[in-house]
Amino acid sequence: MSELKNSPIEDFDWEAFEKGETQGEKSREELEKTYDESLNTIKDKEVTEGTVIAINKREVVVNIGYKSDGIIPLNEFRYNPDLKIGDNVEVFIENQEDKKGQLLLSHRKARAAKSWDRVNEALENDEVITGYIKCRTKGGMIVDVFGIEAFLPGSQIDVKPIRDYDVFVGKTMQFKVVKINQEFKNVVVSHKALIEAEIEQQKKEIISKLEKGQVLEGVVKNITSYGVFIDLGGVDGLIHITDLSWGRVNHPEEIVSLDQKLNVVILDFDDDKRRIALGLKQLQPHPWDALDPNLKVGDKVKGKVVVMADYGAFVEIAPGVEGLIHVSEMSWSQHLRSAQDFMKKDDEVEAVILTLDRDERKMSLGIKQLKADPWENIEAKYPVGSKHTAKVRNFTNFGVFVELEEGVDGLIHISDLSWTKKIKHPSEFTQIGADIDVQVLEIDKENRRLSLGHKQLEENPWDVFETIFTVGSIHEGTITELLDKGAVVALPHGVEGFATPKHLVKEDGTTAAQGETLEFKVIEFNKDAKRIILSHSRIFEDAAKAEQRKAKKAAKAAVAEEAPATSQIEKTTLGDIQELAALKEKLSKK
Repeated sequence: MSELKNSPIEDFDWEAFEKGETQGEKSREELEKTYDESLNTIKDKEVTEGTVIAINKREVVVNIGYKSDGIIPLNEFRYNPDLKIGDNVEVFIENQEDKKGQLLLSHRKARAAKSWDRVNEALENDEVITGYIKCRTKGGMIVDVFGIEAFLPGSQIDVKPIRDYDVFVGKTMQFKVVKINQEFKNVVVSHKALIEAEIEQQKKEIISKLEKGQVLEGVVKNITSYGVFIDLGGVDGLIHITDLSWGRVNHPEEIVSLDQKLNVVILDFDDDKRRIALGLKQLQPHPWDALDPNLKVGDKVKGKVVVMADYGAFVEIAPGVEGLIHVSEMSWSQHLRSAQDFMKKDDEVEAVILTLDRDERKMSLGIKQLKADPWENIEAKYPVGSKHTAKVRNFTNFGVFVELEEGVDGLIHISDLSWTKKIKHPSEFTQIGADIDVQVLEIDKENRRLSLGHKQLEENPWDVFETIFTVGSIHEGTITELLDKGAVVALPHGVEGFATPKHLVKEDGTTAAQGETLEFKVIEFNKDAKRIILSHSRIFEDAAKAEQRKAKKAAKAAVAEEAPATSQIEKTTLGDIQELAALKEKLSKK
């Protein structure tokens, strides 16, 4: 029980009280007043302190110096299994007197109410508080602070990234309250904030002493795909991936590991020295400086393909020393293809040094030089008139590009594909990737190009056609194509002729149609131009003329038969006239 607030009444008559004698009205009022003042004055919804006076399986009885004791459910003390009689506890006054006249108390609400005030006070005063890390949660940890579950974000545990959160569970650490959400009763705490001020001071000292070219010891703090962050003792610097090694680096993890200590050199920093560029490879001699001084153009070298591109491949012939094999130096062929057609990454290759610039630290390589240039003895291998099989590589409107072997290309002009067919585009005759037989017509060694022919593999059929399709001869033909200028006519022996529109008129006055088979007369044959001009209408026109000529001839013959008689008559008549004239002359003389 708490002590009485007022001292005993000195003139109280205890003997009269024991005898049952009543006190005066004034004395009773004073007694009641004294009793009331001896009790604690309490109000609902307040937090006060009480003493545990009894504990059973379900309840805890607490005396707060009020006229009656309060009862609190035992489960509100589950966090404190060592609770015993006589312990002082904080309680929240729910109600001074319920329907049964019982004082209602709550220990849980008292803790919560006081803790919330305590946390707010810590935030206002920027106070350092102690908390117990209970468990992990998404993105951070749960910390018990004054009985409140506060959130500790992972980024606020330490100044360096935390990789294993579990090592902090069960630890008691110091924190600062950094944020409170009054509406949702959320509290955010930070351990990092405690050490940032100290680190900031360290940073200022380190930054003030930074100089380009200075070598410092650091610890690998974080590794990314583009570089490595180094802790220089409170100040972070970045080693870009290109400054880790003189050789190619696919990922920084190939060179360094987390928490590794290493020496780095300061390459650059901004005006505020907030962004510090560091280098690791600069502490090692450049590989080009250690390159064999006797190495020269024309030497053969071996290396490993480290980077592939469409235009070529980079080959590392020594750590940090690379040369480029351009795709044009991979094959004697002039048909540029992708470098991936010749090699792939990590291949071990042999090459010839084509150019070497030690000052610029550049080198170009070639692999086609390991083979003989096929054009050096082109006249011997592909003499004019020789026959070969080539592969079709490409088409143009004027011909077909073929490859006889790697590096040896040739052109078959469209006019040299066929003796008889009129080809508008090479795709009508062959296809890319197909084999085709050719004959060498001409060698252009300077431009590395051969002129080839396909039709020359066969005898010129026009020598024979000249004896068959003589002018005036008649042949059966089929109209295969109708054009504005006339028609293409397929003749026997696979040859084609041409007839103009006026020569396509039939005897009945109609014009011949495509696909129609008729007889045609050859009206012109040009062996050099490989041209045969035909006419269908000439057949019946010439026949009509022949009939006319025949009729005229017959008429002349008939006239010739009557001519002698007429002549005799004329002669007799003339003779008679002459005799009469002579007789007349005689008579005149007489």
